[in-house]
Order: sequence, then C-alpha cells, then structure tokens
Amino acid sequence: MKLKHEIQIFFAALTFFTRLPSPLSSDQYGEDLLNRAARYFPLVGWIVGGICALTLWLSGLVLPASISILLSIIAGIITTGAFHEDGFADVCDGFGGGWTKDRILDIMKDSRVGAYGVIGIIFMLLGKYLSLSELPFRTLPFVIIAGHSISRFASSHCIYTHEYVGNQGTSKAKPLCSNSSSIDTLLGAIWGIIPLFFLGSYWFLLAILPVMIAKWWMARYFTKWIDGYTGDCLGAIQQVTEVIFYISVLIINHNLT
Repeated sequence: MKLKHEIQIFFAALTFFTRLPSPLSSDQYGEDLLNRAARYFPLVGWIVGGICALTLWLSGLVLPASISILLSIIAGIITTGAFHEDGFADVCDGFGGGWTKDRILDIMKDSRVGAYGVIGIIFMLLGKYLSLSELPFRTLPFVIIAGHSISRFASSHCIYTHEYVGNQGTSKAKPLCSNSSSIDTLLGAIWGIIPLFFLGSYWFLLAILPVMIAKWWMARYFTKWIDGYTGDCLGAIQQVTEVIFYISVLIINHNLT
C-alpha cells in the first residue's frame, strides 16, 4: 500500500510539472499528494533531462553540435510546457516592476509578459546555450540530466526552508507549496545528487555549492521583498540554478583539462 502511495506521489509530480502522459489526470491528485511531491522533483528532472539528452544525442548523429544543443533545450521546454520558464519570466516582471509586496505579487499573477520577463528569458536561454556549447559534446547528456535534477532539488529545498506567500485562491502552486518534510528533502537530495556521479570526476560535486548558494540568496531576496516565495519563485530558482550548474561544470572542467 505504501509503495502504491509513493507511485501516486511520483505521478502527481510528473503530471503537475510536465506534459507527459500519466495514469493520473490533473483532477485526480489532491493536496496531500502534491505536498509530498517535492521529494520527486529531482526525479522528474531525470526524465526531463533524459528527454533533452536523448534529443541531443539523436540530433547529434546528423546535425552540428550547435543545432543539437538548441534542439535539446527546445525539447525540455516542450516537455514541461515552459512551466519553469514562465515562472522565471513572471519573477523578472514582478521584481523588476514592483516596489511593494502587493504590487510584486499582482504583477506576477498577470498572464502577460513584460519587458523584464522577455529580456530575462532571452538571457536565460542564451546562458544555457552558451555554457553547454563550451563543454565537450560527449559529456553533455550527463551534464544536462544532472543540471535538471540538481536545479529541481534547489527549488524543492526552498519549500522546506522558507514560507509560501501569495493569494492562495489564485496561485497555481498552492497545493504543493504549503509544506515539505525532512524526509521529502532528504529523498530529494538523493535524487538530485546521484546524476553528478556520472560526470566522470568527483570534483564536479563541487558544483553543488554555487547552486545552493544561489538558492539561498534568491530565497533570501524573495523573503526580503514578499516575505517568502511563490510558485513563480520556485520556477525562477530552478532556471537560475540550472544555468549556474552548467557554468560551474564548465569552470571545473576547464581546470581538470
């Protein structure tokens, strides 16, 4: 029975964060499942990263590396429905254009994307593309999977360490952001870190440090302005720490070669 419940929790996370087919429909998972789903965010990252890596490898058989990297990024966006990118853009607009808590939250709830959001997304995607382009192509599938998993752990860790704020009635993240236990965090850390062991050197584990520093700083910044985080803030943490991870791997790889 417990195994069945864990499987349901995993599929709740998969259904909520991707457009992949799942035994659960969007109206079948409740607050209890989504509150526990944080433990499987990094595992969902394995799947999303795996799709990106497979796209990279297959396209790399017939296309230049630059095009293959671009297609792998597009594959990730399609798989998640730009879920995290949308959150990042909303955060750029909200914190870029708002100067009070209420104003920031109001802007982030607006479905329209403003100048800050557009500029932020452009630089975010450019950061992913350029950092991956500078790494050896043969290692990219493993780096991409690790990036998706560790960045989702950083995002889920914020649920454990900080308070959720916002309009509970309108936030799309309301059911999953209310609480996260120590067990959820521990399991999330395990799922998040495992892919790093396939990067070829234990030195790449050092990339965890800048990722978690960035998470700490962003969570602190959000708390300063809005007294906590929203679902959009979690998406922003995922996007930023993914890029920071790639850059960190690039720096470590440069010093190893």
